[in-house]
Amino acid sequence: MRLLVCGVRGSTPAPGPAFVRYGGATSCVAIAADGEEAPRLVLDAGTGLQRLSRLLAGQAFRGTILLGHLHWDHTHGLPFFPAGDRPDSRVEVLLPAQGPEALGLLARAMSPPHFPIRPDELRGDWRFASLEQGPHVIEGFGALALDIPHKGGRTFGFRVTDPSGASVAYLSDHSPTSLGGGPAGLGVYHDAARALVDGVDLLIHDAQYTAAELPARIHFGHSAIEYAVGLADACGVGRLLLFHHDPSRTDDDLDAIVAAQAQAPLPVSAAAEGAVLEVRVRG
Repeated sequence: MRLLVCGVRGSTPAPGPAFVRYGGATSCVAIAADGEEAPRLVLDAGTGLQRLSRLLAGQAFRGTILLGHLHWDHTHGLPFFPAGDRPDSRVEVLLPAQGPEALGLLARAMSPPHFPIRPDELRGDWRFASLEQGPHVIEGFGALALDIPHKGGRTFGFRVTDPSGASVAYLSDHSPTSLGGGPAGLGVYHDAARALVDGVDLLIHDAQYTAAELPARIHFGHSAIEYAVGLADACGVGRLLLFHHDPSRTDDDLDAIVAAQAQAPLPVSAAAEGAVLEVRVRG
């Protein structure tokens, strides 16, 4: 499968000259099946979703958007998605089940007086549904959704597998310290995280803070970079992509973070907007 990295920031967009190389748009990763140009599966709908419209080059989006949770930095690209907001589009939006029906939950943030239109006023064939945890088949991919800890609403991590067996895990917002300190005081390698991550070819993981920053910000509900590296190593991951960068983290800061992981037990890089990643079964 082929991954198109469309947005990499957490919390809020980060515009400006200090954020050009890695990008300042919020969370969004598009996935295309082997041999297909157009992605049919999208993980999260932050402001990076606008990039997907440019990549589709005038085509309508026809596929599914999986939302890990409903915080603004993962949803506020939905009404600014030209490839989806057109008469010939087909868009299914799936979000973690949590009581009220899916459309009503999204409309709490996207409807007057907070926004000019509701989600169901977007053009095209839009459908909104709740997703329970467990294994699913979505747009031809296997998709395992499991609850992971994160502050402020039900949150899923995802493991996506293509027919060849190539796999990617996506834990964009993850607060493992909610379950205890774990082996290094940075959080527990808990059962859901292990099930999602074990042996994947690529792990995309929350890396908003460094270990030094985490104690002062632990109540924000995110992970330390060093936790992501430790989890990836413990679970036999092929490579790690640091994601959900803090909005204050400059390009130079991210370069230094990647350089500091040069001796890590697996390849570690930082997610950059516009990157195209080929994910294949190792060996």
